[in-house]
Amino acid sequence: MIDEKDYNPNVLATKKDFLAMLLKAMSYKDAYKDTENIAKTLGFLSQNDDINSKITKSESIDYIFTALNKELQNGTSTTLGQYLVNKKFLSEDTAKNLGILLDKKDDEDIHILYFNDFHGNISEEVTGKKRNMGMAKMVGYVNEFTKNHKNTIVLSGGDNYQGTADSNLTFGKPVSSMMKGMKITASAVGNHEFDWGYEKISSWSKDGNFSYLASNIYDKKTNTPVKWAKPYMIVKKGGLNIGIIGLAHPDTPSLAKEEYTQGFEFKDPIESAKYWTAYLKDGKAQEGKVDLVVALTHLDSDQDSKTNEITGIATKLAQVKGIDLILSAHSHRAVSGKVNEVPILQAYCYGRAIGQVTIDVENNKVKSIDTSIFNGDSIKDLIIADSKTEKFYQELQKELAPIKNEILGVASDEFTHNRTDKGTVTLLGRWACETMAKRTNSQIAIQNGGGLRRTLAKGNITMGDMYEIMPFDNYLVVMDLKGSDLVKAIEHGINMPNTTDGAFSGLKVEYDDTKPYENKITKITLEDGTPIEMDKTYKVVVNDFMFTGGDGYNFKNAVNVNETYIPVRDVLVEDIKEQGTITPKKIDYMTEISGIRKAA
Repeated sequence: MIDEKDYNPNVLATKKDFLAMLLKAMSYKDAYKDTENIAKTLGFLSQNDDINSKITKSESIDYIFTALNKELQNGTSTTLGQYLVNKKFLSEDTAKNLGILLDKKDDEDIHILYFNDFHGNISEEVTGKKRNMGMAKMVGYVNEFTKNHKNTIVLSGGDNYQGTADSNLTFGKPVSSMMKGMKITASAVGNHEFDWGYEKISSWSKDGNFSYLASNIYDKKTNTPVKWAKPYMIVKKGGLNIGIIGLAHPDTPSLAKEEYTQGFEFKDPIESAKYWTAYLKDGKAQEGKVDLVVALTHLDSDQDSKTNEITGIATKLAQVKGIDLILSAHSHRAVSGKVNEVPILQAYCYGRAIGQVTIDVENNKVKSIDTSIFNGDSIKDLIIADSKTEKFYQELQKELAPIKNEILGVASDEFTHNRTDKGTVTLLGRWACETMAKRTNSQIAIQNGGGLRRTLAKGNITMGDMYEIMPFDNYLVVMDLKGSDLVKAIEHGINMPNTTDGAFSGLKVEYDDTKPYENKITKITLEDGTPIEMDKTYKVVVNDFMFTGGDGYNFKNAVNVNETYIPVRDVLVEDIKEQGTITPKKIDYMTEISGIRKAA
């Protein structure tokens, strides 16, 4: 038996040792003397369990679950949490996040739970980096939190639905189920909310039982805010009126298909914020004057890991008089801090994190607003999945299995494609472009970096993989393009901020990133070394999103345009099936000559 004074987590060996620690943390007087009887009485052990057997990691987690649940019921779980920290069973960072689960019940404080850019990631990530929490644990976490904190509002920054086979094949059905399960109040309108047509936005709102908010999207015909999203809403919590203003990204028309956004005007979000903040703070709303204003946005932000400086469009809202809190999205970053003394929060993406805002209220007055981020990979194993949501998820997997699990072929090695890749054509981008060019007998193919969404792992390739790698239903467009316009298109892809560089094939490019925009390319040739001639035309293939101006590409000078209506995903799938095994091409098409960028 390990004596209390000699206890050290590094020498834990048996269930008895571990349970003695937990019981002591739970303030049981005889935790070390009568461990077995107490543990069996409380349900940690069955009557047949051998308390002297070695403990496994999964068993230790199960015991912590049991202890947490018992202490949460009694409102005393901070005792256990502090003990685990003191004994160094948990790191300080993990303990900080765990503290979200362990907070004492409060009467006056108002909380906001926030996530953004979920992109249909309903599956828990159980391999690799194990970051995504999945829908069942997202609902489980939120419901456990709201049970213990009655003044809680759940919000999303948008881009909720599109991005995985599970969601794409069902047009978002499981995400709406998750939203309803966690009782979300409202969401910003992300650019990817338009991927299947704006009509879906109303049905998602109805099915998920929440409101979409967007104060800066106007109907061009009426010059009034669109009917399928509210400019704002007012929520009463903790004795306060909380105004929530929705703001969409002003670049949405170039980030979504033109046909789905052409009837709308996306006004300056800063000017819209000024108007609606004053409207709410001055008491012009029918619901009355608000006590604080939350900007619920799909505007980007980033935070320097060394200086903690926060940048991005969302930070401009900190200069708007009357805004008390900024919720950011779009750039898939973890951001928590203040700009001009205004708190700003972004909770990464894909359900890998949940942001928490604590509004300290005393006598119906706001004393302070603090933000923090709960990282799923830190304590995901400590979250209990919601059983109803888990059942829904498992039934959906059975329904989609015949489609998702079809094995198309094999990847002999990893085809990398990461959002932060700069200064290179990614391995996945090279293969995709070469396949597009081969299918259409084109000299050159160009693919926007954001049109490919993740790395293709080594091993079997399934149809589910292909839906996640290329979730958009874009088709091939073939054209003749002058060399001068071709160079501009390639240079535009190199200059794309906050996303992977544009991919291409059939070319070799050298560029200097220290030079100004439109003057970066120093050398561009066909793959065989033949220089590109500015007045000569070349046969080029792109996707229809790019052709119509998506991501800011400009192909208006193209001639002999052929909109093939052949889906890009189908072309890639056909290539995998034909080859059986695909191998990444290790030769890069792009070289940065100044050395300022490091190729991936």
